[in-house]
Amino acid sequence: MGVRDLILGGHMRPGERLSEVAIAARLGISRTPIRAALARLEQEGLLELIPTGGFAVRSFAQDEVIDAIELRGVLEGTAARLAAERGVTPAKLAGIKQLVLGLDETMRNGPVDMDFERYVELNAAFHDALAELAGSQTIRREIERVTRLPFASPSAFLDKQADVPAFRQSLLVGQAQHRAIITAIELREGGRAEALAREHARLARQNLDYVIEQDRSLLRRMPALALVGE
Repeated sequence: MGVRDLILGGHMRPGERLSEVAIAARLGISRTPIRAALARLEQEGLLELIPTGGFAVRSFAQDEVIDAIELRGVLEGTAARLAAERGVTPAKLAGIKQLVLGLDETMRNGPVDMDFERYVELNAAFHDALAELAGSQTIRREIERVTRLPFASPSAFLDKQADVPAFRQSLLVGQAQHRAIITAIELREGGRAEALAREHARLARQNLDYVIEQDRSLLRRMPALALVGE
């Protein structure tokens, strides 16, 4: 467990000032790596500087979370378009196709009896591979940065809702989009690949809306949502 896990696990409240000494004692490590971790989390946007010194846990408006998800979609869409326009090496294309086949296999028995844990693992691997397809370190680095935001990760709303039918049904749509994105890239259809990737990211927005607006009982499974206000 690290500082990020403490915050997103609900162990620290929005606005709470963080103590290097207390965190170091809790994690059983020295203050030096704690200090570095706090500075990194501030750069990522999870913490904010206090005028008198030190860091506090940030709170997020719901619109900020939506913007982070939208930004991921823009960046992944750009990665998909550039991959289609520039072309992808056979090895990279074969690799991401294998991930899609693996995702298909997890859903062979339908969304109810699917291998959910394996799906989450392969879904994360698919998005990592998509970020690499364009061969742009700039795009890859920016996608990596935005996915560190609390709710922008492709798996942000997956691993806590294994038994929620609405989420499982959305995975069927998501998997169809995975296949369509790769087909568009292979056919060198840049505009279509970009539009599909951006639409795919919006599934996370739909899942966020579901949790906040329709089934708030799920909030206790996702303590990080305590950081999100109206």
